[in-house]
Amino acid sequence: MAHIGILICGRYSSCAGGKCLRSMKERVGGFAQYPEEEELTLVGYASCGGCPGGNVEYAPLEMIKNGVSVIHLATGLVVGYPPCPYIRQFKDYIEGAFRIPVVVGTHPIPLKYQMTHASLPFWKDMGMADLAGRLFAEDRQTMALYD
Repeated sequence: MAHIGILICGRYSSCAGGKCLRSMKERVGGFAQYPEEEELTLVGYASCGGCPGGNVEYAPLEMIKNGVSVIHLATGLVVGYPPCPYIRQFKDYIEGAFRIPVVVGTHPIPLKYQMTHASLPFWKDMGMADLAGRLFAEDRQTMALYD
């Protein structure tokens, strides 16, 4: 059983998590890595706290106290305008300070965002495809379902 924690971008702090939870249930996007037979349980959901991510120092520990086994950095950090400039630091900090794996991505990249970002320099300049490879490998039909 995987106990999931999700950290979202502070710009979307009022997000109810619908796409993240749907993708967890459907095993797509960042959740495609889990076998169908493995039970996934959400044990934590929090905002980064806004730039530069002050809550990233505290939220993972609270999630660990609730039994989290992996933390997902929400897709909103990848597809926001601009993408989160601290996403690599968040991943490195959480993995280093808390010794817990971090996955970049939750729900698939909505196709409308993928098409827009593909024409802009952000993702390429940030090496986002290397960082969030699972999201970039999703098929376009699935991405369109998350528009």
